[in-house]
Amino acid sequence: MKINTIENLKNRKSEYILNKDVKVSEDEIIRVVEDSFYYSPSAFNSESSKSVILLGKEHDYLWEEITLNVLKSMISDEEQLKEVEEKISGFKNAYGTVLVFEDIDIVKGLQESFPSYSENFPIWSEQASGMATIIAWTALTELGLGANLQHYNPIIDEKVYEKWDIPRNWKLRSQLVFGNIFEKAGDKEKEDIKERVLVRK
Repeated sequence: MKINTIENLKNRKSEYILNKDVKVSEDEIIRVVEDSFYYSPSAFNSESSKSVILLGKEHDYLWEEITLNVLKSMISDEEQLKEVEEKISGFKNAYGTVLVFEDIDIVKGLQESFPSYSENFPIWSEQASGMATIIAWTALTELGLGANLQHYNPIIDEKVYEKWDIPRNWKLRSQLVFGNIFEKAGDKEKEDIKERVLVRK
């Protein structure tokens, strides 16, 4: 039996030069993101990871009307602002964004129910978020799309909550930007895996 998991992970990388010319349907994109979060593991089967998929004008609004405007209010240096505008424009040029959240109420409920593990539940919640994200990222790669992961939380959180009527107990953790790969990213140097994975037998 051929296992494709590692090959799929090899193909997944941070792709930044994206556009909206995707060759798959929105229904397919929505399905793989839903499946990624549905089947992703979580501590105590808590299912604390949540997501909101932004497509079309909603995706554009996130980057142009929210993120860029927030950053403009924080940056006074013209040269730095120009660089930021170019960067945010690159995200807007992509096809969509998956907003990744963790449900804090679920975490607090587990802390109350299992006090012996209380300090670990926030950590396990972050691990669940990371697993759901990498599964979605890899699944989008399998559709032939490119993606990159951004972290403009918490500076955009309030406007995101207001714009899309998101429950306040959902804590924004990251933004997975995806689209058609217009120009493929090069390979990155990696540390010798023998230095990172030790074997004892």
